[in-house]
Amino acid sequence: MGNRVSVLVAIVVISTFVGCAALEPAGPKQPVKPGHKPTERPQGPLPPSTKPTYNLMGYPPATQEGYVDGCETAKETEWGYKDEARYESDGQYRTGWDDGYFICSRNR
Repeated sequence: MGNRVSVLVAIVVISTFVGCAALEPAGPKQPVKPGHKPTERPQGPLPPSTKPTYNLMGYPPATQEGYVDGCETAKETEWGYKDEARYESDGQYRTGWDDGYFICSRNR
């Protein structure tokens, strides 16, 4: 009986360590870019270079704006911007920002 208990304890201990080792550390979802964090969107019309390569006409304006902000942030242009308050409160902006950042960072 003692052997079975020892084997069971060993299995539980090993499983615990293996399970914890497979977890990714908690952290921000988006990479943090040092030195590039404007506090507000640049004034004036957006230049042609910020025009999305994908047709976003069927998406709400908040998603389109988030996409441009995320994409320009990924490309590290002066038009890169993340409205933190809006990102947290507006799911459409957040979805657009995440998609724009992901797609444009892959294309770099």
